[in-house]
Amino acid sequence: MRRILAVILGGGSGTRLFPLTRDRSKPAVPIGGKYRLIDIPISNCINDQIRHMLVLTQYNSESLNTHVARTYRFDRFTSGFVSILAAEQTDENREWFQGTADAVRQSLKYINSQHPDLVLILSGDQLYRMDFEEFARAHVNSKADISIATKPVTAAEAPSLGIMKVGDDGLITEFREKPTKDQLEELMSTQEGTTSSRPYLGSMGIYMFSPKILREVLEKEPDVIDFGKEIIPHSIGSYKMASYMFNGYWSDIGSISSFFKANLNMASSDPDFDMYTSFSPLYTRARALPGVRIDNCKLNSTIICDASDVSGVSFNECIVGLRGKVRSGTVMEKCVFMGSDYWEGHYLDPRNIHRELLPLGIGENCIIKNAIIDKNARIGDGCRLENKDGIQEYSSKLFCIRDGIIVIPKNTILEPGFVI
Repeated sequence: MRRILAVILGGGSGTRLFPLTRDRSKPAVPIGGKYRLIDIPISNCINDQIRHMLVLTQYNSESLNTHVARTYRFDRFTSGFVSILAAEQTDENREWFQGTADAVRQSLKYINSQHPDLVLILSGDQLYRMDFEEFARAHVNSKADISIATKPVTAAEAPSLGIMKVGDDGLITEFREKPTKDQLEELMSTQEGTTSSRPYLGSMGIYMFSPKILREVLEKEPDVIDFGKEIIPHSIGSYKMASYMFNGYWSDIGSISSFFKANLNMASSDPDFDMYTSFSPLYTRARALPGVRIDNCKLNSTIICDASDVSGVSFNECIVGLRGKVRSGTVMEKCVFMGSDYWEGHYLDPRNIHRELLPLGIGENCIIKNAIIDKNARIGDGCRLENKDGIQEYSSKLFCIRDGIIVIPKNTILEPGFVI
């Protein structure tokens, strides 16, 4: 078996996911109640026997570092590792990571030191399951220099992606980043697996290289900083580039609306990303937490995670994260509530010192709709978070609205009776 090194890109400052990225990097953002985005690519690798992973990051990386260090510890009988590579200043380079390609370029010495047969480059903010062993076999069998995972998309979806033109032989002949609608006709692909309704192949931002080719494409253009916008288009014609078509579920969690939609879909009765029928598990930090305690609640299409305590609440299309506390009379509809990092009264709870603080969680008789509530929120009794005016964009210290979705940042306190 070929030795594959996975390089997981931690992403930039995550402005489109703000305020969820105010205190953490994109890969550290919680998803599905108990996981973090970084768990997705790492779990895919582990399930496909890839045990050597580098995570490249530079923004708000403490939370990510802590999660990875506490979660991914391989036993003494394997050489496996998940290692965080934060941007660093050296004698050769005094700059921070400028983009995806620049991050990998600055990390080449660590990549090469592992002497891999293949380098798999992944994003840290996507939701999917993929067989990387099959991807590697396809790359080797095609004798390609570079392979790119692609997904068939519609004409409506194509303008938001990098679109490649692929022939019957599976080779990429053209690439355009976010093409306009009038450019789409000349970008139709004929690779087996495309259809009349999905004739375009979008890049998933997942790449396979040999170490030699990776080093070559990065070093011959030292000022180029991005894979999707520069490295890939510039390589067409100079290298043999193959498309690896993927027809499963894939979501790029790059915005508040895509994050919200992906989470609520997980809680539906027929989710696109189904965690209940797959034999490819998602891994995350093991915690010694009790089960959820539910009393006199009404629930529909809802996930409630470990150590949560909910009483007299109506939930419709919701996710309640670890240690989520919701009190009697509250109605929650289309909500992602991330729970808390600690229990009420834990030594980390600032209320032990500041007794005037509201208790953790959501109070009594609240109405909360179409909202994301980040960790450690304290929402007083009788709050109404509904956005009845249908505001699409708004920012303040206490809350934001993105694409019409209310977002309550981490550690926020909303006094009783607060209305949005």
